[in-house]
Amino acid sequence: MSEKEVLLTKEGLKKLEDELEYLKSVKRREVAQRIKEARDFGDISENSEYEEAKNEQAFVEGRIITLEKTLRNARIVDNSEADPTTVVIGSKVKLLDLEYEAEEEYYIVGSTEANPEESKISYMSPVGQALMGHRAGEIVEIKLPMGLVKYKIVSVNR
Repeated sequence: MSEKEVLLTKEGLKKLEDELEYLKSVKRREVAQRIKEARDFGDISENSEYEEAKNEQAFVEGRIITLEKTLRNARIVDNSEADPTTVVIGSKVKLLDLEYEAEEEYYIVGSTEANPEESKISYMSPVGQALMGHRAGEIVEIKLPMGLVKYKIVSVNR
């Protein structure tokens, strides 16, 4: 079974590489030290510190495997040739909600980089898909679970 290509911005790639490096060089050692200290308490059969450290070790190792797989399948999105006024992965898009007259700004990213708290939305999300390929000044209708929403694209930047 072939592994799926993962689209990333340069910023997203760096963030994943930094996280992987931190987990491998710092976090692994910290967890190993916690396991060693918990073992020193004696009987590990009822040792909550040991159990907690082993669970954290499993999480860290699982995350390392996930990150390595993601990075192995990563492709940096190069938009240097794309029209800078068109929404693509890596675009910062300012929208005007036509119903509520409220402005919102989103950064269109690959699915592994999405973080709604930072206004980073995946190009595969309903909003991301609806915006891709459109330009400033255009009105876009997006079908969301709560109904149809109309946005005017105020600006597109990279």
